[in-house]
Amino acid sequence: MTKWVLALAGLLMVTVVAGCSGNKTVATLKGGRITQEQYYKEMKSSSSGKQTLQTMIITKALEDQYGKKVSTKQVTKEYNKYKSQYGSSFSSILSQNGMTTAQFKKNIRTNLLTEVALKKNKTVTNAQLKKEWKSYQPKITVSQILVAKKATATTVIEKLQNGESFSKLAKKYSTDSATKNNGGKMDAFDNDSTSVDSDFKTAAYKLDNVGDYTSTPVKTSYGYSIIKLDKKTAKGKMSDHTAELKSKIYASWMQDSTVMQKVISKVLKKADVSIKDSDLKDVLSGYVSSSSSSK
Repeated sequence: MTKWVLALAGLLMVTVVAGCSGNKTVATLKGGRITQEQYYKEMKSSSSGKQTLQTMIITKALEDQYGKKVSTKQVTKEYNKYKSQYGSSFSSILSQNGMTTAQFKKNIRTNLLTEVALKKNKTVTNAQLKKEWKSYQPKITVSQILVAKKATATTVIEKLQNGESFSKLAKKYSTDSATKNNGGKMDAFDNDSTSVDSDFKTAAYKLDNVGDYTSTPVKTSYGYSIIKLDKKTAKGKMSDHTAELKSKIYASWMQDSTVMQKVISKVLKKADVSIKDSDLKDVLSGYVSSSSSSK
């Protein structure tokens, strides 16, 4: 969400800066007034103002070139994922960041457009697939019982060893409200998942057979977990996982500033950007030459 909050910070100023022509009054006070022209001059000389213009140009170029590739349905689906992830605190998180639902969805759309641009401008090679395959592990499904104290976790393990039901113990002891009433069952994840604690993933992947559980408490950033393996698929052949491997590579590229800079450069070159204000001619210098952006 942080990435989208930062992106939104620039977009929030679009309507103000876009209308800054002429000498209309923005604000009045005892000492006089602040005009749109004065405000525009101040904005274009600031780093935040230049960032706003850069964001506006890139977003418009992405929309023009790939807008038909991202549907409202896709945006809503992604929005619902975040809404589900944050649960009852979702609305307050939006409010704390000064966002409305519409603004958040707008940022989701921009993010999806960027993903489309990446896939259209950069192809995954077979060598890259093989490299990703070396560290690839298929998704696994586990159940967990999360508790606050190690002693409690040890007690739960002893009860499991005495034949008590994992599902019933999860409902009784687990502090994870999202899974406890479903016997502790979690959504499937893989070794690259960023939503699961790294120590938790390591312990989960060490379990070999369905029904096995960790014999000692697993310390994570959330407390102590007892993990039971529900499903683990064999790695199989690389050709069976091509789509997932590509998805992982593209996801990593989305976080790579060097890769994304080159992609956005191609988008802007195709957009044939022309900046008319000489004071802002270098606003896209990180992506294109000043001569091409100010023609």
